[in-house]
Amino acid sequence: MSIITLLTDFGSSSPYAAQMKAVLLGLCRATIVDITHDAPPHDITHAAYLLRAAAPAFPAGTIHLAVVDPGVGTPRQPLAVASGGQFFVGPDNGLLGPAARASDQARAFVIDVDRFARRPLSSTFHGRDVFAPVAAALANGLPIEAVGPPAASLVELPWEPAARGPGWLRGRLLYCDRFGNLVTNIPGTWLNDVPRRLILQSPRGRIPIRRGRTYADGAEGAPVAIVGSDGMVEIAVFAGRAAEALGLEAGDELVLSFTSNPSS
Repeated sequence: MSIITLLTDFGSSSPYAAQMKAVLLGLCRATIVDITHDAPPHDITHAAYLLRAAAPAFPAGTIHLAVVDPGVGTPRQPLAVASGGQFFVGPDNGLLGPAARASDQARAFVIDVDRFARRPLSSTFHGRDVFAPVAAALANGLPIEAVGPPAASLVELPWEPAARGPGWLRGRLLYCDRFGNLVTNIPGTWLNDVPRRLILQSPRGRIPIRRGRTYADGAEGAPVAIVGSDGMVEIAVFAGRAAEALGLEAGDELVLSFTSNPSS
């Protein structure tokens, strides 16, 4: 039995996610897993991070159906993407790219709406009427090449990649979790080559910060840079909330600077 995950900004109290599930269950036999339906409304960048973080935990063959789609009904393309043995279905607005590009073998196809859409087709609910039927067809064994023609390219989010140089690591805050921990786009392996004492430079100023292994490696109320569960650098405050303590939020740029050797 296939696994189909759902990620939307519809809200847990709305009927929309249930309607998508009803379509899926009417068209295929699948285990449906909710990643979340509480992504911030219209926040494609936030949702793209959530999808990228969740997808690697699922087995090969999983179909990820993601809908954060402020451009629903416009000419933006509906996509199905095969990557790393998994499938991603949703709008071509940057939402699928970070997760799909985790594999170098990503293949994207433009969904043939005339063939797959439910009728009548709503201009405001492609999650139910376009994407759910395609996810169900993939769960039933349809080859992804059959959903439509190859896509020339995927829309990319305006994310600058993390960078590093002598004495600094630069990145951007992608996500603030419910504990106030701040997830960056800086690869965690880059912390291996830096000292324990760092300076966090951000729009809020310069703040001393320590490199640690666990949240508790910082003094209570003090910031610490660790490698989070998804392999990226996180900024946390032990027994506190880094977002509020440091005045930072998703989207902010930051630099971790250092001058001493890694053993200091």
